[in-house]
Amino acid sequence: MKRFRHRGLAAAALVVAVGLTGTACGTSSSGGGGNAPAGPADASAPLAHDAKVTISVDCMPPATKKAELKEWNEDVATFHKTYPNVTVQGKSTTGQCEDPATFAAQLKGGTEPNVFYSYFTDLQQVLNSGQAADITPYVTAKSLPTLGDIQPDVLNVLKDSGKLYGLPTSNYTMGILINRALFKQAGLDPDKPPATWAQVRTDAKAIAALGHGTAGYGDYSAGNNGGWHFTAEMYGLGGDVTTADGTKADFDNAKGRQILQNLHDMRWTDNSMGQTQLLKWGDLQKQMVSGKLGMFIAAPDDITYMVEVLGGHYQDYGMGPMPGGQGTLLGGNDYFFKKGDTPDQIKAGIAWLNFKFFTEGQGQFDYARTKADALPVGLPEPEFFTGASKATDDKLKAASATMPVANFTAFADHPLTGHAEPPNAQEIYKVLDNAMSGVLTNKNANVGSLLSTASSQVDQVLANSQ
Repeated sequence: MKRFRHRGLAAAALVVAVGLTGTACGTSSSGGGGNAPAGPADASAPLAHDAKVTISVDCMPPATKKAELKEWNEDVATFHKTYPNVTVQGKSTTGQCEDPATFAAQLKGGTEPNVFYSYFTDLQQVLNSGQAADITPYVTAKSLPTLGDIQPDVLNVLKDSGKLYGLPTSNYTMGILINRALFKQAGLDPDKPPATWAQVRTDAKAIAALGHGTAGYGDYSAGNNGGWHFTAEMYGLGGDVTTADGTKADFDNAKGRQILQNLHDMRWTDNSMGQTQLLKWGDLQKQMVSGKLGMFIAAPDDITYMVEVLGGHYQDYGMGPMPGGQGTLLGGNDYFFKKGDTPDQIKAGIAWLNFKFFTEGQGQFDYARTKADALPVGLPEPEFFTGASKATDDKLKAASATMPVANFTAFADHPLTGHAEPPNAQEIYKVLDNAMSGVLTNKNANVGSLLSTASSQVDQVLANSQ
């Protein structure tokens, strides 16, 4: 619900072209260049090392992010050694990368770059615009060697009717974030975060018993954040908030009642959630940094925010998997390929993404460089690798970590199946905020009534979207 996960307000767009030495730079956002379209038989072959092609690529870091921009330019130069005739035109476009209105306008006008950025939640919007190329035949173990180690649930987010339209560049899944310092003070083992909601409740009571206004557990109930967390918690119990076809609500059931009743009981019976409610993103992070909160549901990069922005300390925080252990909410970023790209432009885009985002030890996974550039290393994110690729990545990350990676072992070593956000997510979350706020602000709230009302309202939201 923040930063790279959902689009926020943005400043005016600034387009910066980065050309490669010895190669002419085009100025069209559609890229130009490229060889004549190849036949279907050529699609599975990776880009030839001597291919001459120009691609424009979204979301080059802006000049204000000096370290990130330095790394991007270094990667372009290194990529050029393997593909000397490929021009990568980086576009530092704040609007495209953050602002939904700009993103929608570019899709409508067909002005997006050859390789354009989006969030996992944008797939349907992109497909409805008719702007995405089908890259299924181009993505193979030859063009993307780590393909077999990418979690299927991550790639599935970018598929429709069996066809692949994009490639992920980072992702997150949610789990339970804990204050290790408070766990120790309460006599709890910080290396064993609670794995069930019963354990969450027990640990929350122990932490709240420390007194001095300390809450054992916190949750959102405003700004659409409450509905977002309710959804994640449903996934943790193996449930969902809509039917598989996305046409009806599917949370007015035992799992939905378990979530709300548990929150009600922690809030009113145990008094382990504190007095202040109607919280939204940012509130729980501040409480934890101030030493007044023991646990909340989050993604790993909440920790970076708490340290880099709020002044917390990495050693004080840890994570475990989503309570319930049946699944988790998945989100992240990706790149699509513009419909109309030539085969070599698609191949060049895949070659660039493979170098920058999918190869252990280089690009975004060059942890030694990241550490040297004073950027954080050690969070279990992105986490789309499995198997040998994950093992290699974990080893390299630990070697250059700027934080205690062991604090995240319970989370990293127990990956759960990730589920994408529901259709019409923000409208559904807004409805579910009422259910969350109901049990957290009203001691006499009727869980069944709250769920029934929310279910009817979500049914209407889904019906209106058909």
